[in-house]
Amino acid sequence: METTLRGVGVSHGVAIGQVRHMGTAVLEPPAKQIPADDAPREQGRARQAVEAVSADLIARGNLAGGEAQAVLEAQAMMAQDPELMADVERRIAVGSTAERAVYDAFAAYRALLAGAGEYLAGRVADLDDVRNRIVARLLGVPMPGVPDSDEPYVLIARDLAPADTALLDPTLVLGFVTEEGGPTSHSAILARALGVPAVVALPGAGELIEGTVIAVDGSTGEIFVAPNEEKRASLTRAAEERRAALAASSGPGATSDGHKVPLLANVGGPADVPAAVEAGAEGVGLFRTEFLFLDDSTKAPSEEKQTEAYRQVLEAFPEGRVVVRVLDAGADKPLDFLTPADEPNPALGVRGLRTLLDHPDILRTQLTALAKAAEGLPVYLEVMAPMVADRLDARAFADACREAGLQAKFGAMVEIPSAALRARSLLQEVEFLSLGTNDLAQYTFAADRQVGAVSRLQDPWQPALLDLVAASAEAAQAEGKSCGVCGEAASDPLLACVLTGLGVTSLSMGAPAIPYVRATLAKHTLAQCERAAAAARAADTAEDARRAAQAVLSGE
Repeated sequence: METTLRGVGVSHGVAIGQVRHMGTAVLEPPAKQIPADDAPREQGRARQAVEAVSADLIARGNLAGGEAQAVLEAQAMMAQDPELMADVERRIAVGSTAERAVYDAFAAYRALLAGAGEYLAGRVADLDDVRNRIVARLLGVPMPGVPDSDEPYVLIARDLAPADTALLDPTLVLGFVTEEGGPTSHSAILARALGVPAVVALPGAGELIEGTVIAVDGSTGEIFVAPNEEKRASLTRAAEERRAALAASSGPGATSDGHKVPLLANVGGPADVPAAVEAGAEGVGLFRTEFLFLDDSTKAPSEEKQTEAYRQVLEAFPEGRVVVRVLDAGADKPLDFLTPADEPNPALGVRGLRTLLDHPDILRTQLTALAKAAEGLPVYLEVMAPMVADRLDARAFADACREAGLQAKFGAMVEIPSAALRARSLLQEVEFLSLGTNDLAQYTFAADRQVGAVSRLQDPWQPALLDLVAASAEAAQAEGKSCGVCGEAASDPLLACVLTGLGVTSLSMGAPAIPYVRATLAKHTLAQCERAAAAARAADTAEDARRAAQAVLSGE
């Protein structure tokens, strides 16, 4: 009998196939004592296992490239954390086996994160995956991971670690469903990059029986268990219609009455550029530069290395617009040479621009490298700062750009409610705004963007979040300046229409979403988008806002 479940759709498309479950996590190693003479040998085994797992994660990242590479390199750094390793060796010294010491040390770190306000709780899947890989290697058992199968299937997991998501084979994994996670979790972001339909935050997903046929709609978040032939045909037709609409859509982003809405790509480095170009991106709306700094957590990359990497991206968009975000370190992206290790709540501490202002040499080198990378190119370079809180922050960043001789527009990211509420004040110092809706939602609702239990508060359709977007866009319009969205909200085609109606002047997203957004915008006039935006803001819940906007745009 067909039943319908609903999670959070995070990657467009429809997948129909049999359920296959993620490999079982490593069992807890037995707690047995070892003789003191065995401690050096066990410590050596632990170090070798950590090095091997770290090397494997880096190799997987090199194969995957793009955003996945940055995520996996960060996970490799987690494996090699010196404090964790020191704890492992201490536990071995007092009698634990290597595998038990690793298991207990990671458990203690988990508890420490929870006690720090759980900002990093969204990285628990990453942390558990590193632990499982190290323990599996020490026990000599197979790594937990994606099941072996010769036939295509829908993958079901409690959560997916980046190492597994990054190397999914789209010819075998038709789609995936997880119990945990949220719309801005690593798994969701990587699923969109792969173009694999995905639904997250589905309670009870693990109870789906192996081999059961399900249909996954990554746009609506619906899961149809044992769908009948009529439902399968309906979903297949809808998917074909979407593909046809995408194939017919090309050119710059615009509403049906010609209102231009540039569609830009979010990239993590040169490896992401080909997909962005293929999707018809009109430029880059968010160039995350962290990938360069993750190669070595002990020191910043040289000016020469940065210049070379930046130029590769800038050269790909002649006459196009490329918006570069300077280093956003701290919180879930710690760097040994920059970020303090003892902050009680890194989310609310020294991160983003605050970190760079504390280390002006790092900022100066990056801005100088960007200036050199853009020399002689016809690209429209724009540079923005993350985590801008007020006008003083905006002024300090603009001053730093000018001192570095940067010939570009200077902008501020709106990720903190104070920046949205005082957007007009910020625009006295900078030339554009860019809304990072992921962090803006996180700080607006005090809801960690990685924790599935609070995913409803991370929903970008929340009316309070739309109010902050509207406030920012209205301020920019009043000052005659631009205000784009570079958060994951822009990748939702329906929400893209609403954002346009709110006055947002450009939309930036993962490359696979660009054709969907372009095709949807082209169906509606600016006036329809404005009415949909007003209807969404008048609602009280995210679901009601989505439904109200849909009703307006469908002519109901």
